[in-house]
Amino acid sequence: MEGKSVYKIPNGKLLKIFLDYNNENGSINAISITGDFFAYPEEAMDILEDELKGVSLDRKCLLEKINSVIQKYGIQFIGLDAEGLTHGILMCKT
Repeated sequence: MEGKSVYKIPNGKLLKIFLDYNNENGSINAISITGDFFAYPEEAMDILEDELKGVSLDRKCLLEKINSVIQKYGIQFIGLDAEGLTHGILMCKT
């Protein structure tokens, strides 16, 4: 199934997510994350999108995975955080 969300992070920036997910097992097939936030390093969103493939659309699992990727690659955001990204992803699932 496919879904999308547009979400304004509280005290942050606009987040747009396009999600392709497996409705039977609730995992991510593919995801595209865009918006007017800033991410460092430049390839941060490509890394995050790759690392999220196969992850369960469960709030706890998503948040743990996003935080682990942020720490592993030293990703820094301005206008976005792991909680907001998790919320935006889950909004895609209807």
